[in-house]
Amino acid sequence: MNRYAMYHAADSSYCFPISPNEIVLRLRAAKGDLVRAQVLYESKYVIGTVQKSMDMSRAYQTELFDFFEVTLHLSDTRLGYVFYVNDGEKNYYFSEDGVSETYDFSLGFYNFFQYPYINEADIMDCVPWMKSAVFYQIFVDRFHMGDKNKDTSYINTEWGEVPTPKSFCGGDIRGIIQKLDYLQELGISAIYLTPVFSSISNHKYDISDYYNVDRQFGTNADLKELVEEVHVRGMKLVLDAVFNHCSENLSQFQDVLEKGKESKYFDWFVIRGDKVSENRDNYETFASCDYMPKFNTSNPEVQRYLLDIAVHYVKEYDIDGWRLDVSDEISHYFWRKFREEVKAAKKDAVIIGENWHDANSNLRGDQYDSIMNYAFTKACLDFFATGCMDAEHLVWRLNGLLMRNSSTVNRMMLNLLDSHDTHRFYKEVKKERWKMKAALALLYLFRGTPCILYGTEILIWGGYDPDCRRCMNWEVTGPDGEYADIWNLLTGLSKLRKEYELADGIQRLYTKDDMFCLENETKQGKINLYINLGNEEVAGVPAQSFLVKVNGGVLLNG
Repeated sequence: MNRYAMYHAADSSYCFPISPNEIVLRLRAAKGDLVRAQVLYESKYVIGTVQKSMDMSRAYQTELFDFFEVTLHLSDTRLGYVFYVNDGEKNYYFSEDGVSETYDFSLGFYNFFQYPYINEADIMDCVPWMKSAVFYQIFVDRFHMGDKNKDTSYINTEWGEVPTPKSFCGGDIRGIIQKLDYLQELGISAIYLTPVFSSISNHKYDISDYYNVDRQFGTNADLKELVEEVHVRGMKLVLDAVFNHCSENLSQFQDVLEKGKESKYFDWFVIRGDKVSENRDNYETFASCDYMPKFNTSNPEVQRYLLDIAVHYVKEYDIDGWRLDVSDEISHYFWRKFREEVKAAKKDAVIIGENWHDANSNLRGDQYDSIMNYAFTKACLDFFATGCMDAEHLVWRLNGLLMRNSSTVNRMMLNLLDSHDTHRFYKEVKKERWKMKAALALLYLFRGTPCILYGTEILIWGGYDPDCRRCMNWEVTGPDGEYADIWNLLTGLSKLRKEYELADGIQRLYTKDDMFCLENETKQGKINLYINLGNEEVAGVPAQSFLVKVNGGVLLNG
């Protein structure tokens, strides 16, 4: 047995409570090493040899490891435990001291694993509506122009032309309001908007006034009406919080430019020296953009300023959550305060970080609810687009992603194939329509919350920013025409997510003759997804195709 591969950590994604008397335990071992794994447990105050035991199941497998899991139902949540495993030849114990052939339970208080007590405040709740939600991301300037009477002098690009970094096309909030019924028909239940506040750019990630909607997009009243109309339809709306940085035109930064160290806002930013240098190279920024100065979010005044903004839109506009731009460059301390105040204003408001990498330290129940799951995006690119990963490796990769976080977080992960910051997925699969459809089926049926970028339903094509931000073509939308198959696929998958409780079911990933297989077992029945990238038929699934079966019957294929 490979002892070096054995791993467990208390109070982590390997040990987390899911209710006041339930806790999930996970154990890692070398792949194929263990034929049996058990947990031996008792109240940490019960000293001696009498232990309860429960078998663990092999829940996940990656290229190198097996992961065993069990959920304990406890009457006394002051938990002490060790693992008892068998490699086919011998039995071993695994405690804080590592692997041993014997274990002295009478001295267990020195070295058993423990979860001292389940405090209700430490139980991470799942935002209920996230479990069945289907998100639609809208880059506002390119979606739809609804206000025909507004000042359009800023528009410098014809609708439908290939955009440049400086293109303004005219999309606005009223245009979104006018298309809500369309989105609902598509099966969308939640909308995520890129920033809507005052800014000189088309993307609005350089905000100069956080309390006013940009006049190109409409008014504050328009935003309030949008939220109301979204809620009338039983949908949700999430806004983009740009709190890492701001525009150089923000009044506080302008004051610093004028007064230097004498400005009362000088410490709101991270500046080396007594004033901003003439060549603008002595202060922290977003990336290398000197027109986007970075906030000093360690400053209590800055914290108060940003927290007030976050709470304002929850309380006054009733938004349903925030997506957090460049969230990994802001302190854990700030996000803990952010969560406390936002959740106090609206308990079921969702908090989604923009972290492109493993964000477990932010997903422990005291900061974000989830992140934009770009690791899922990369797995799909490797499987569907570049071909550098086969079905078995895709299973391993996805299982590895699930093991990064608790099951509660996995239910809320915002999974995506592309976004306003990436190449369009349809371009990456070289316009192979069936691959796009198969990837969408995986997106909707994998554990978590799917999010599609506007125009996915009409297969908008585009490269990297700004090419991925092309205008919506409203002449070809809907259930009829050349994209009817995409429309029917998305509406069918959305219906499945509404009717089947995928988030609370059991999910299995496996392969059959190099065909990728995903199985969701729920109270309502089974949903199976099969993706055959090979050149030969496998188990009734034709080569180069996918199949969705519901309770054994074929529902969707391509």
